[in-house]
Amino acid sequence: MRASVVGCRMSVGALLNGLLVSVVAALLWKYSKLSEHTALLEEELQMTRQSQELSQARIDYHAALLALQEHGTRMVCTGKMHTDRICRFDYLCYCSEAEEFVFFHSNSSVMLPNLGPRRFQPALLDLSSVEDHNTQYFNFLELPAGALKFMPKPVFVPDVTLILNRFNPDNLMHVFHDDLLPAFYTMKQYLDLDDEARLVFMEGWGEGPYFDLYRLLSSKQPLLKEQLRNFGKLMCFTKSYVGLSKMTTWYQYGFVQPQGPKANILVTGNEIRHFANTLMEKMNITRLEDATMDGKRTEEEKEKKDEYIVVFSRSMTRLILNEAELILVLAQEFQMRVVTVSLEDQSFPSIVQVISGASILVSMHGAQLVASLFLPRGAAVVELFPYAVNPEQYTPYKTLASLPGMDLHYLSWRNTLEENTVTHPDRPWEQGGIAHLEKEERERILASKDVPRHLCCRNPEWLFRIYQDTLVDIPSLLKVLREGLKTRPSLRKAKPASTVHPGRVREAQCQTSVQAANEAKLTVSWQIPWNLKYLKVREVKYEVWIQEQGENTYMPYILSQQNYTFSENIKPFTTYLVWVRCIFNKILLGPFADVLTCRT
Repeated sequence: MRASVVGCRMSVGALLNGLLVSVVAALLWKYSKLSEHTALLEEELQMTRQSQELSQARIDYHAALLALQEHGTRMVCTGKMHTDRICRFDYLCYCSEAEEFVFFHSNSSVMLPNLGPRRFQPALLDLSSVEDHNTQYFNFLELPAGALKFMPKPVFVPDVTLILNRFNPDNLMHVFHDDLLPAFYTMKQYLDLDDEARLVFMEGWGEGPYFDLYRLLSSKQPLLKEQLRNFGKLMCFTKSYVGLSKMTTWYQYGFVQPQGPKANILVTGNEIRHFANTLMEKMNITRLEDATMDGKRTEEEKEKKDEYIVVFSRSMTRLILNEAELILVLAQEFQMRVVTVSLEDQSFPSIVQVISGASILVSMHGAQLVASLFLPRGAAVVELFPYAVNPEQYTPYKTLASLPGMDLHYLSWRNTLEENTVTHPDRPWEQGGIAHLEKEERERILASKDVPRHLCCRNPEWLFRIYQDTLVDIPSLLKVLREGLKTRPSLRKAKPASTVHPGRVREAQCQTSVQAANEAKLTVSWQIPWNLKYLKVREVKYEVWIQEQGENTYMPYILSQQNYTFSENIKPFTTYLVWVRCIFNKILLGPFADVLTCRT
């Protein structure tokens, strides 16, 4: 009996101990889970803080992480080819360790276009506005969203971002032509790429000397590739656009064929001047010509007093050796004051302030001439070229000045006197030195009178000649200026060139009659385009095409009237197709009206 009681007591004790252990284990497990949850919350809080270090925008880190895990990355692109494609992404990520963008797949991911392996032929898109350059391609790696469990916690960038490559941020021409203008108008294409958007530069360069110009595009500090690793191993952009529009570029640099204007230029001076005016506003610059109009002088007095010449001075390479003499002669010849500006010695906004009111800009060939886009309408651009450099082969600034709507007058001068040049064969190759070349090649370059057409970018003969210093032959330059400036429009009276195209002609119709067995007449009439009644157009013509049905050729006519009877080459009992369109000022073509089918 006593043994039974003792056994029962031991069983109860063991049961209590077991319950106690279970309770303690449960408490420890719960504490562990609470600690784990607390650690996760602290980690999310830390990641939220890191995300908000990038931006003042608030972000719900947990919601963003959940969206990435459940929905993955989403991509929708515009453009048919990698050369004209811009893509919008939700939750595109960047791994700083691998230096790769990452697309996370889930059942809710979107990828349009879904190119499969064609995405690598050669790339999804160009990150730069320089077309199809193999150092500017963009692509991404792919991972399942489940892989996020094994990766570092992402830092989210809550800003809308524009991700791009700067092509050469050390060169002012490239800064404007390849980066600023394309970025400015890419941001115009998408409403959420506004002043609060952030630019992300992925080419790997440092800030460069013109970084303040990039800051003008957004109120937020641009991010460099090297800075991304400071924010974590995995960054995810909640909403981003990748790539740049190429619509504003007018020049190709000679990677495939010798440099020259693009074959299909889509931009006019009106768009470039809008861009220039916007930048001037952001730099708090008022055109001098506007600031000095006090209303107390006659227009002739204002024009005479306000006109001045700007000479771009270079202090490192490609010098004008007789710059002081040139300045004096220009002042005497044109009875204007002459102002010098220098990228080496002045801020860019201060240079723009001066150039924006100039009558004439004179400069050696060089990147600084892209500043001519800030010149007022009617101003002249005078580009000087060193010995053996043909102005017709290097025309980025001539092309810019000649764009419809820029309304600039372009002139070039070329040094043709070998004795007026100073060469630098012992400089480094990138500044035109040729000491590293074989003797025969050096002698050939020294004897050459004209740099042959060539591809970009390290042609030693081109570099040798373009980095020469020049003693400008004053008489020959004045001859170019006197002859060339005769046709320059008045600086103050220059008006934007009209680029308004006519609409369709209205109510086009035809009537036919047969005069004899082999004679017929075809009368075509129409009403003027609707928009013509609201326009002042110097010259209006109409183009009529007549084609016998079944034939491949047509008869074109240019007419002044809106009603005309054709009899020559018109055959009886024959069907003719007729097209009519309007032409403004010989070059502005309207669309054809619907084709007329006329049977005699």
